[in-house]
Amino acid sequence: METEGKVIKCKVAVAWEPGKPLSIEKVEVAPPKAHEVRIKIAASGVCHSDWAYLYDIAKMKPRPFPLVLGHEGAGVVESVGPGVTKVSIGDKVIPLFLPQCGQCERCQSPKTNLCTKNWEKTQQGVLADGTSRITCKNQQVHQFIGISTFSEYTVVPEDNVTKIHPDAPLDRVCLLGCGVSTGYGAAVNTGKVESGSTCAVFGLGAVGLAAVMGCKAAGASRIIAVDINSDKFEIGKTFGATEFVNHKDHSKSIQEVLRELTNGGVDYALECVGDVAVMRAAVEACSPAGGVCVIVGWIEVEELSLAPLDILLGRTLKGTYFGGWKSVEAVPRLVQDYISRKILLDEFVTHRLALDQINQAFDLIVSGKSIRTVIEM
Repeated sequence: METEGKVIKCKVAVAWEPGKPLSIEKVEVAPPKAHEVRIKIAASGVCHSDWAYLYDIAKMKPRPFPLVLGHEGAGVVESVGPGVTKVSIGDKVIPLFLPQCGQCERCQSPKTNLCTKNWEKTQQGVLADGTSRITCKNQQVHQFIGISTFSEYTVVPEDNVTKIHPDAPLDRVCLLGCGVSTGYGAAVNTGKVESGSTCAVFGLGAVGLAAVMGCKAAGASRIIAVDINSDKFEIGKTFGATEFVNHKDHSKSIQEVLRELTNGGVDYALECVGDVAVMRAAVEACSPAGGVCVIVGWIEVEELSLAPLDILLGRTLKGTYFGGWKSVEAVPRLVQDYISRKILLDEFVTHRLALDQINQAFDLIVSGKSIRTVIEM
């Protein structure tokens, strides 16, 4: 491409400081260095985590600002740095906040997907050499978890990108970069939901609906959707929910309601809200005789307290990150599953906006009016 090896000037949404709306700016995106890939972003989902790191900072570990958020994108490789062998110019790709180098001890283990390659650097908003590839007004702008998809172009490490099917629609498969993969995998990988089981999914955002979809794919016979917004119950049916509970309609706690509905507790509870009170409710909604609770909702600094008897009798409490998928190898398979109509993606998208309208996407999250908003570059 004619831009290969050159600095690209493009439009991004910059978070200059916590608690303030994003600002649309012209920035410079440097060429990729060794083992890096520069991507022309076509579309990006807007995840609740993007909002949380900007506005709900009391519950999150601080990130360096200024910052370009966004971590659920898809695009086309514009150029590659020296030594890149896994993707080529023109490939359709999904950037990944969770790397898979294939070489570290964790990548070699079937028990985890938590690759350690460049992990500490990307968590601080920089790449392997300790710097970002984005500058604005002569100032370095950090890259959110090494990705930054609220940008027309971005640069990511080679181990943080995966090539996908050339026919994949980028404005839909971008959702596999975070929310849908996380929720779906929480059910089929981490929770290992069994056929004929009873499940409860707490929270019907994109992650929760994907968890419902995963429970259905696993053959669960009852899938109870729990949310305080009854307007979401209808779309829950689309993904496989069989029953709905709004705990505002009950005087008892939600865990008591679910235990009564299920003769003692559900087999699987998936918490997709990111709230410690809901997490405890999800644990206590599980059957003490082998019930499994999977914590999916993202929160970093608040403490979760449990009574010993919540666990001692036989419940299992698990956490999941990116749904347990080994990212580079799994996401292309999920894209193929979408193309083959084995999983849903279109149904998650409730709004489409331009990058200039990015703050409206956050307003839709706060109001509960969106499932997923896709930003089209």
